[in-house]
Amino acid sequence: MSANEKADGSTLTRETILRALQTLSDELGKQGVTGEVCLFGGTVMVLAFTARLTTKDVDALFQPTQTIRELARRIAGEQHLPADWLNDGVKGFISTRHETTTGNLPQFPHLRLTMPVPEYLLAMKCMGARIGGTEDEPSDVTDIIFLVRHLKFKSAQEVLDLVGQYYPANRIPMKTQYLVEGLFEEGKI
Repeated sequence: MSANEKADGSTLTRETILRALQTLSDELGKQGVTGEVCLFGGTVMVLAFTARLTTKDVDALFQPTQTIRELARRIAGEQHLPADWLNDGVKGFISTRHETTTGNLPQFPHLRLTMPVPEYLLAMKCMGARIGGTEDEPSDVTDIIFLVRHLKFKSAQEVLDLVGQYYPANRIPMKTQYLVEGLFEEGKI
């Protein structure tokens, strides 16, 4: 197990992510470029909310795409990070109502960080509705509970209505409804 790995399968700590993003900003600056990175998922939970200690990777949308992708690959090698530590696999979950904020994310001289507004992040987590099951399987449950409490929702219907504000009803999986209703029924929220 490497120094960055945790027993829960997550690999990137706040410090590891910030060091990599600082390096990315420095490298962009050397090229006279200012990059934009919209962070999602576990990275937002780690950096903006300090709701957890680690995340497996940095899910993001970024510009300029090719430049940042190449720099991220180089940083991965230099800092012994997973090759896909910074990736745009989240593209399939982006809502047409893409509302972002800088929140309380750190900012860098040549790198502007944004994130989904908390409501949008909760809707995305509910759409994923990953429940895990083993140590290596990702789970959205803890993040959903945190965000529901943070936003002070009082019922499953409020949460599901919110998801419907960001995604068409025909795209919302049944597992989302079952998960959200179950969390309220079980008293976890």
